[in-house]
Amino acid sequence: MSRRLVPDELWALVEPLLPSFSVRPQGGGRAPVDDRMVFTAVVYVLTSGCAWRYLPPSFGVTVPTAHRRFTEWTKAGLWPRLHRAVLDELGSKGEIDWSRAVLDGASVRAKKGGSMTGPNPVDRGKAGSKIHVLSDRAGLPLSVAVSAANTNDSYALKPLVMAIPAVTSRRGPRRRKPGKLHADKAYDQAELRDWVRDRGIVVRIARKGIESSKKLGKHRWVIERSIAWFFGYHRLSLRYDRYANHFCAFLTLAATLTCYKKLTK
Repeated sequence: MSRRLVPDELWALVEPLLPSFSVRPQGGGRAPVDDRMVFTAVVYVLTSGCAWRYLPPSFGVTVPTAHRRFTEWTKAGLWPRLHRAVLDELGSKGEIDWSRAVLDGASVRAKKGGSMTGPNPVDRGKAGSKIHVLSDRAGLPLSVAVSAANTNDSYALKPLVMAIPAVTSRRGPRRRKPGKLHADKAYDQAELRDWVRDRGIVVRIARKGIESSKKLGKHRWVIERSIAWFFGYHRLSLRYDRYANHFCAFLTLAATLTCYKKLTK
């Protein structure tokens, strides 16, 4: 199962990005736990949705070690760098469609509360968070973010656009700007339209009271499918992490694995 969760090709991208850290003294002459075993355990927690304390011993890593190293990797910024590395691989093969980007958000219940949570207006005011995703024309996630559930979607537009990494192209310089940006009526603000246009991106934001949902759905289904892919990683379907940076780390890792699947096809 370990090789299925983390194939050799994926590990070849991960290993050079891992930060070095001081090894804690081990009693009884035990060797430090292998990074690949820990990374595989993190992927298992993301995909299965299991709590850290239920991590199977077959992974060869203790729960405190796995959680501690996950925290260290998160603080070191591993997950965005890994996402960019996979996007670079896709970009070098011409697998990213920059002609259009689409963004949207979805709410998640937060079982234990924590930072970046708030009353969810579509879940009877229960504590929740919202995940935000910006994808290319084919639904490959280019940037992700987390906010409280009571945050208006429009506040995520600027951070998502600015978070698109400069990705390797098959020909020419790196690219980080889509040709068009599609969004639904939640983002219908004149200030946002001007901001996007100032960056040389064509705006395709639905206008309230003017454009029908049927016309919007011709392009919006792509991002809805992408969000459905994210909820296939069961750790994201309910938020158990008290710390927003941990939840965002899992979200970014899910974006990385989603993009990596495109490489294997």
